[in-house]
Amino acid sequence: MSDRGVVLHLKGRVLVGPDDVRDELWVIDGRISYDRPVGARDVRTVEGWALPGLVDAHCHVGLGAHGPVDDDIAEKQALTDREAGTLLIRDAGSPSDTRWVDDREDLPKIIRAGRHIARTRRYIRGYAHEIEPEDLVAYVAQEARRGDGWVKLVGDWIDRDLGDLAPTWPRDAVEAGIAEAHRLGARVTAHCFAESSLRDLVESGIDCIEHATGLTEDLIPLFAERGVAIVPTLVNIATFPKLADGGESRYPRWSAHMRRLHERRYDTVRAAYDAGIPVFVGTDAGGTLPHGLVAAEVAELVTAGIPAVEALAATTWSARTWLGRPGLEEGAAADLVVYESDPRADVRVLAAPRRVVLNGHVVG
Repeated sequence: MSDRGVVLHLKGRVLVGPDDVRDELWVIDGRISYDRPVGARDVRTVEGWALPGLVDAHCHVGLGAHGPVDDDIAEKQALTDREAGTLLIRDAGSPSDTRWVDDREDLPKIIRAGRHIARTRRYIRGYAHEIEPEDLVAYVAQEARRGDGWVKLVGDWIDRDLGDLAPTWPRDAVEAGIAEAHRLGARVTAHCFAESSLRDLVESGIDCIEHATGLTEDLIPLFAERGVAIVPTLVNIATFPKLADGGESRYPRWSAHMRRLHERRYDTVRAAYDAGIPVFVGTDAGGTLPHGLVAAEVAELVTAGIPAVEALAATTWSARTWLGRPGLEEGAAADLVVYESDPRADVRVLAAPRRVVLNGHVVG
């Protein structure tokens, strides 16, 4: 790249952690150092407030409204996320093969969960493997091997006969599937809107729940006890009223349920946080939602009542620890975002990155 060989000197405030603030760092051969290099000739200085590259823990690169998209579209999705400061993505299910992204130093790093695994005719067409319970273990094993340490289940969806949300898997299938993923060293997450799918999944050992709009007072202690994380995707939940309006005539029960889930969304997230349930930032970008919404999702967590520093941690320090990826540690790849002012004081700053540095290169 054009800045190869340049030593980058970041001056200002480096937020290594919420309370670990340093005055400067150096980027040498794409790696972070807190020691001033000796004899560096070509030094570029950037000033501002630096954070580890932001994390979108629920994002879909390579997924469009009707299923997989061409690589050029997937590239635009990834670049849009990068420009927003998202440099680490947990791709929570995609039918596209995006391994080619790993060879691009200018694109965000992706942790893949393989392709969604759903029940037959119980999810968005073109997105998932659609199977029956007797095949769940085999498909979990397949996607555990294809992914990067995660598997994504569809835990509930509309049951057309019932006219409302309902669990997609029987308890014994869920238990066997999660056990197989864990045997292969993968964690499991599940799409869940409804209340009724959650207990079986958590008691079966699931690691994370996406959306978690159905989290209720009686279930919160179970999540907290088991350490099950949630990724609320509030920018996606904001679409529930429109979805409900569209399904009103055919599925009035489902529509009313979706509106109730939407109405209590902030209370649900705040109650989870207050109980000690790990909460992480995810936008659900891809499909029908645009990419680049990470700042909006952090702001939504603050609106829900999560303290600003904790909402910031949910897309930086805590999120990277949860996913097993480094932040601004000595020797780590230099993936960071620079802002004009302190994002701990006002998370809205995240919407306007001053500089984006990926693998040691200034890319935005």
